[in-house]
Amino acid sequence: MYAVVRLRGPVNVRYTIEDTMKMLRLHRVNHCVVVPENPHFKGMILKAKDYVAYGKVDAKALAEILENRGRLEGNTRLTEEYIRENTAYDSVQAFADAAVKGEASLNDIPKLKPVFRLHPPRKGHAGIKRTVQQGGVLGNHGDDINVLLHKMR
Repeated sequence: MYAVVRLRGPVNVRYTIEDTMKMLRLHRVNHCVVVPENPHFKGMILKAKDYVAYGKVDAKALAEILENRGRLEGNTRLTEEYIRENTAYDSVQAFADAAVKGEASLNDIPKLKPVFRLHPPRKGHAGIKRTVQQGGVLGNHGDDINVLLHKMR
């Protein structure tokens, strides 16, 4: 699964890229979505790579996002009890493990909002105009996206 975080705003963004970010549900800065690994999402992510940070999320980071930033309809928090009652999993961590392995999807949790509204990163960004290879935060983080997600928890 890929975690995709929008880091740059809508000013002076080409229409086609803004449209792609709308399809990914990345309407605002610091919003995050978790999408499956398939060619359709990979192509959309590559099109918006100059405005987002992305990488492969692990189970620990996904569980942390679900616990801290997971919201249900009506803006209520996602809790362990809700997971136990409405899914076949005992905890958020067990669900995150299954989701990363591909056995479950975020759609399996009823009424879960698909967008996670993250906090700005602790200690700030390294720079939102440069890629990771140049010392910034844009583009493909690979497995290091989990560090960014932890900073934005």
